[in-house]
Amino acid sequence: MALLTAEQIGAAADRKFEDVEVPEWGGSVRIQSMSGTDRNSHQAESVVFGTNGRPKEVNLRDQYARILARCIVDEQGRRLFVTDRQVAALGAKDATVLERLAKVAKRVSGLTEEAVEDAAGKSATTDGDSSSTD
Repeated sequence: MALLTAEQIGAAADRKFEDVEVPEWGGSVRIQSMSGTDRNSHQAESVVFGTNGRPKEVNLRDQYARILARCIVDEQGRRLFVTDRQVAALGAKDATVLERLAKVAKRVSGLTEEAVEDAAGKSATTDGDSSSTD
């Protein structure tokens, strides 16, 4: 297999999506996987740092709305919820619906609870977790 160029990597359609029925809203939504940048931004927003620069706690405020705002897209893959006001309005929707959709968004984005804990510096390591490139 040949090595890829930057242009080939950039042109690859690698984002997954899933259309999910939302009977409470009278239709369906498209949930697309987060980009690497979106995922990193989401994780950074989810961590509250202390005055010592170390992770202090996980920010749960509007957690479902923040995830879904990055993942709910139209047929062209454009985000539907972009502004803070739109994200807040999404967060005001029924929590059960938001949680159900957020689970899909997390799954298609590879965003597990372990990944959130890693971002917050709370993941436990074992002796077998270290690796070396020597």
